[in-house]
Amino acid sequence: MAWGESFGDNVLFILIKTCGRGSVVAKRIVVYFVLAWVALASPGWAAEKGGAQSVVPEYRIGPGDVLNIEVWKDAALSRLVTVLPDGKISFPLVGELTAGDRTVAELKKEIEGKISRYVSDSPLTVEVRQINSLHVYVLGRVNAPGRFVLTSNVTVLQALAIAGGPNAFANRSQIRILRQEGGKTIRSPAFDYDDVTAGKHLETNVLLQRGDVIYVP
Repeated sequence: MAWGESFGDNVLFILIKTCGRGSVVAKRIVVYFVLAWVALASPGWAAEKGGAQSVVPEYRIGPGDVLNIEVWKDAALSRLVTVLPDGKISFPLVGELTAGDRTVAELKKEIEGKISRYVSDSPLTVEVRQINSLHVYVLGRVNAPGRFVLTSNVTVLQALAIAGGPNAFANRSQIRILRQEGGKTIRSPAFDYDDVTAGKHLETNVLLQRGDVIYVP
C-alpha cells in the first residue's frame, strides 16, 4: 500500500472521530473535506496483492438519470429524457428502448442504428446530464445514517465517512455490505473498520455498487 493511501485513510479516520463530537461548524468542515477527498480519490476494486487496483468500471445508466440526446441540426430529435424505474426511455422515430444498466456508448450505438433509416449522416450525441441513480444506504450504528446520492464511485470506507463514521456503540469489526444480485440479497464477509483504517485486510474495502446497503451493527 502506498504511503499516500495510508495517510489519506488515517486522516479520514481522525476526521470521522472529530465529526462525532465536534461543533456544527467543525462537522461542516469535515463534510466538505470528505466530499473533496472522495472526488479527488481514484477508487478501484479491492486492492490486489502487490498493491495494484482494478480499473473503475464504466458508468452504467440507472433509473432516474437524466439523459441529453441530440441529433445535430435537428431540434425535433434533440431532448432531455428521464430513465423510468423500469430502465426504459422513449425517443422519436425509435419508440421505447432500454437504457438502464447500459453504458452511454451502448445506448448511443443502438439509437444510431435505429434512426439511420430516417436520418443519415447526422452526428448523434448522448450524455448523462444528471446522475440520480447512483446511491447507497448506510444504516445502523453510524452518526448520520441514511440514503446517499453520489456523483462518483466510492469504497466502503468512504461511504462510512460520508455517514459520519461508526458511533460509540457500533460493533466495528462486523460491518456488512448487502447487495442485490440475480434477485437475491448477498451478504459480504465482515468488514473490520479498525483493521482497514490500520492498513489491514484492504481487500474488504471494495468499491460499492448502485443500491448497496452498508449495515453497522
